[in-house]
Amino acid sequence: MSEILVDVWLYGELALYGKKNNSGGYTNLKVRLQENSSIKDLLDYLLICTNECGITFINGQLSAMPNIHLDLNYFLQDGDRVDFFHLQSKWSVKYNPGEPMAEEMSFALQASRDPGSHYTYKQG
Repeated sequence: MSEILVDVWLYGELALYGKKNNSGGYTNLKVRLQENSSIKDLLDYLLICTNECGITFINGQLSAMPNIHLDLNYFLQDGDRVDFFHLQSKWSVKYNPGEPMAEEMSFALQASRDPGSHYTYKQG
């Protein structure tokens, strides 16, 4: 079976899972996985539990938010970039409606009573 190479960025406390190149609260890893690997497979490889993840981006598109991990079955492609932010990341962000997001996330937020604009992280 073929392999793929995934560009992984880990922010906040998740950077500790990188064990190298950890500077300033983030780390960047190039991870080789088997073809047809999913986000769940990547998290398993990195030994990261979903309850530690806050926001996730795949190729710049929002794919997960706290307690909304709809991307776990997303099949990664060679060259994909995945950004995982720790649930308690020490950075401020507010997701703005209209920004790029994965289709599954878009459907979930449209179906909910609260469209997701309340996900605000404050510096800790």
